[in-house]
Amino acid sequence: MAVSLAGRTAVVTGAGRGLGRAEALELAALGAHVVVNDYGQPGRDGSGPASGTPAETVVAEIRAAGGQATAHTGDVADFAQARDLIRLAVGIGGGTLDILVNNAGILRDRMVFSMTEDEWDAVVRVHLKGHFNTTRFAAAHWRERSKAEGRAVYGRIVNTSSEAFLAGSAGQPNYAAAKGGIVGLTTSTAGALRKYGVTVNAICPRARTRMTEDVFTDVPEEGAPDALDPGHVAPLVGYLASPAAAGVNGQVFVVHGGMVAVMQRPLVAARFDARGVAELEAALTPYFAGRPLGETFAAPEVLGLKAAQAPLPAEESAGDGA
Repeated sequence: MAVSLAGRTAVVTGAGRGLGRAEALELAALGAHVVVNDYGQPGRDGSGPASGTPAETVVAEIRAAGGQATAHTGDVADFAQARDLIRLAVGIGGGTLDILVNNAGILRDRMVFSMTEDEWDAVVRVHLKGHFNTTRFAAAHWRERSKAEGRAVYGRIVNTSSEAFLAGSAGQPNYAAAKGGIVGLTTSTAGALRKYGVTVNAICPRARTRMTEDVFTDVPEEGAPDALDPGHVAPLVGYLASPAAAGVNGQVFVVHGGMVAVMQRPLVAARFDARGVAELEAALTPYFAGRPLGETFAAPEVLGLKAAQAPLPAEESAGDGA
């Protein structure tokens, strides 16, 4: 059965470029009216036409392809502007919002012993607070609708975490912490909104974007397939936003290059009955001595996940992210 989002209204944050752009294009291609959010003014970084913001450029691209889209240039990390974004989408949807994709983010990479307070605050503000702000207003909308209608409603949230959280990226303490917080926000919100008909999931994408250009430097030759094209991530977002994913809730996925991995929740590795320092020493010291050197709660093996086959060239993938 073909996946369709016809008649649905969706918000994608940070959608002026990269992953967000690819996700917005995907949702629009599936039939949704997409509110394309990206913070900024015309030409503020010298990219794109001077007459329009990145959000407006993506809106024009969607409309040129026959889709429906509206631009929003507010800052989702600002509580009031996030509220206005959700209100805009609800108005466009004739009183309903169906899909929220939280993607907006920035990087300020540095080792923890060198990081400034501003570098910490900026990343946590945009990623974690930005996710909370939009989620808070979308959740309130769905709860009110459900109570008014006396039944479950349609709601989908797709959050953006990262392998940096799963693997414990040493040079990104702010980013890894924010992305770990997003997973906590995801699972908590999934439980809170389940009874209203809303699902909440998180993806950990690997993609070549402006934000990661200094991380993924192995650019393929022109015309060669690129496993890190953002368009390979967008179909999972389209699926999670669709009616077909009604039974998928509170999950975390790693996705890139045509590969999707479902992450397992943490399991109890060992249990000890011990009281006092001496008993703890007798139990824990030999236990950790028998574990591999350097093994921690982090799961760096996720970084070794690869697609089973070469991905489609960028122009054949569902979303053509930059």
